[in-house]
Amino acid sequence: MLSTTLIDVFIALGLGLLVGLQKERAASPLAGLRTFALVAVMGAVAAVLSEGSGPWVIVAGLLAVTALMVIGNVVLLHSGRHDPGQTTEAAIVLTFLIGALVVVGPREVAIVLGATTAMLLHLKDELRNWVARLSDSDVRAVMQFVVIWLVVLPVLPDQAYGPYQVLNPRQIWFMVVLIVGLNLLGYGAFRLMGARAGTLLAGVLGGVISSTATTMSYARQSKTLEGTARTAAVVVWIASGVVFIRILLEIGAVAPGFLPVAAGPIGVLLAVFVIAALATWRSTMTPGESPLEPGNPSELKPAMLFGALYAGVLFAIAAAEDLLGNAGLFATAAVSGLTDIDAITLSTSRLVDTEVIDQATGWRVILVAAMSNMVFKFGVAASLGSREMAKRLGILFAIAIAVGVGLVTFWG
Repeated sequence: MLSTTLIDVFIALGLGLLVGLQKERAASPLAGLRTFALVAVMGAVAAVLSEGSGPWVIVAGLLAVTALMVIGNVVLLHSGRHDPGQTTEAAIVLTFLIGALVVVGPREVAIVLGATTAMLLHLKDELRNWVARLSDSDVRAVMQFVVIWLVVLPVLPDQAYGPYQVLNPRQIWFMVVLIVGLNLLGYGAFRLMGARAGTLLAGVLGGVISSTATTMSYARQSKTLEGTARTAAVVVWIASGVVFIRILLEIGAVAPGFLPVAAGPIGVLLAVFVIAALATWRSTMTPGESPLEPGNPSELKPAMLFGALYAGVLFAIAAAEDLLGNAGLFATAAVSGLTDIDAITLSTSRLVDTEVIDQATGWRVILVAAMSNMVFKFGVAASLGSREMAKRLGILFAIAIAVGVGLVTFWG
């Protein structure tokens, strides 16, 4: 049976070969397949020796690899084949450290880093093309998300305030980061594929970005463009179904212990949307441009507004539960769910996680908010869209609400 040390060395060798394979194919003049493999093994051996001699062995090995890179660059410079880039040098140093990490652990992290390094080297042209397609607003969206996540979040106090001790600034802002992150993913998908979106893709992207905005956009389209009512209704329906996937993701992120309980009834309602979407989608498989044009999802002002909305809903639910019992919870859910389902989902999940309300009540509150949101979207479709679109959505939403009422009343 192979020893653990030998297995670690073989894993380091494999990762070095994986990274070196790409550099060999790219005909790197500085290092190729064998060099990367040897450097990874060197890192693993240095880590093994450091267990008895101290960490200086790893440091010495890293300095030796760096010296070899310097000597190699000097030789290439004199031969006129010098590559002004620094990617190979960085990859060599990282491969040595990955080889050492295989031994000192955690091994899984080393394997993931090795595979990621190989992929980054392999996708050189694809990454350059992707960056070239980014607009200034796209870059600004990413940078603003970094500020929201890595600059603002860590400095906020992690302490509860308020009469019901439910207003924690860091946890509130974490919800903002979560929602902005989801919206940013939808924005990125739209930027890559939205202009070519057909019915299904337009609905999915609309659900990720904003199902309410999607409803408004397609309702107006159904009224101004003849013959688009059926497609518009299906897109809005798919977007509304994607909301339940989003709800499950939010519950899982905030209250993992609540997810198994909530997944059952929410999954049933999601299945209703999926079945109805499959039944109606085939007749509307028309490619075309999506009229939904999302704005920058990382703007600080909307993020702060959502944070304030989430905090307000969180406080309102806690107060309603304390003063009015379950009736107050459901009334709050019905009102807050009209225009925004994220805030009520996150706040309810948070209160379930802290045992302010029980799990059975929690998922019922979320479903009530979801049904309230359907009523609001039907109102938008009826006021802004064509009569045919409103009729189709009215039938579909009526079925979903009937199922939702049955779940709230009889489930569990």
